[in-house]
Amino acid sequence: MNRERLKTGLEMMGIEADQTALERFEAFHAILDEYNAKMDLTAVLSEDERVDRHDLDSASPLRLGLIAHGARVIDVGTGAGFPGMPLLILRPDIRMTFLDALNKRILFLRDALTRLGLEAGTVHARAEDAARTGAHREQYDVAVSRAVASAATLQELTLPFVKTGGVSIAWKGPGVSQELTAARRAAFVLGGTVRGVADAPVPRREEWAHVLLLTDKTGATPKIYPRKAGTPGRKPLGENERG
Repeated sequence: MNRERLKTGLEMMGIEADQTALERFEAFHAILDEYNAKMDLTAVLSEDERVDRHDLDSASPLRLGLIAHGARVIDVGTGAGFPGMPLLILRPDIRMTFLDALNKRILFLRDALTRLGLEAGTVHARAEDAARTGAHREQYDVAVSRAVASAATLQELTLPFVKTGGVSIAWKGPGVSQELTAARRAAFVLGGTVRGVADAPVPRREEWAHVLLLTDKTGATPKIYPRKAGTPGRKPLGENERG
């Protein structure tokens, strides 16, 4: 891992990282390489691309002060641990839970957490199923997701986890403006209000950038949501008048 690139990038973003955090990033990259040799967890990227596209991109909510000290956070559809693992490494005060539908990813993350000396919850489940359980429904201050889905779909996959007063943070491309009408409609149905879109540039990467779709949880999610697994993706709320 290019530790100097990571350190400089975080400094440019105004994010503090002590020696322990930098060592954990380096160790996490090594563990990810170890597992990637046996299973397909992430695309193979150059060292610089991995730092930029995974670590720095994942850290962007901290640049904007979106996660309070001690916040309970769930990473919905975490995959290989992004954005949750960089957020946890940089802010070990966060009470993080990683959720993914593929057990091999959860097993990888459990091993990585142990080897990094970090504590977090791990859940092997579909988001639609986990959000219906008392242990997770409306229990989190923040839900984060870099999952590839429409903005309206992400509302249904994240907002049921968020308590009133909390926020859903979804990483999207610059074209999210075309999805905002449906996202606002979906959020309204689910007890949320779209706050807006925040720029989340990564230093030295002008050719691509994510933005963060921020949705505040302003009321309880009706009990009928989320719908059964797979439905939010097939029939996104806000894009279908009947839901």
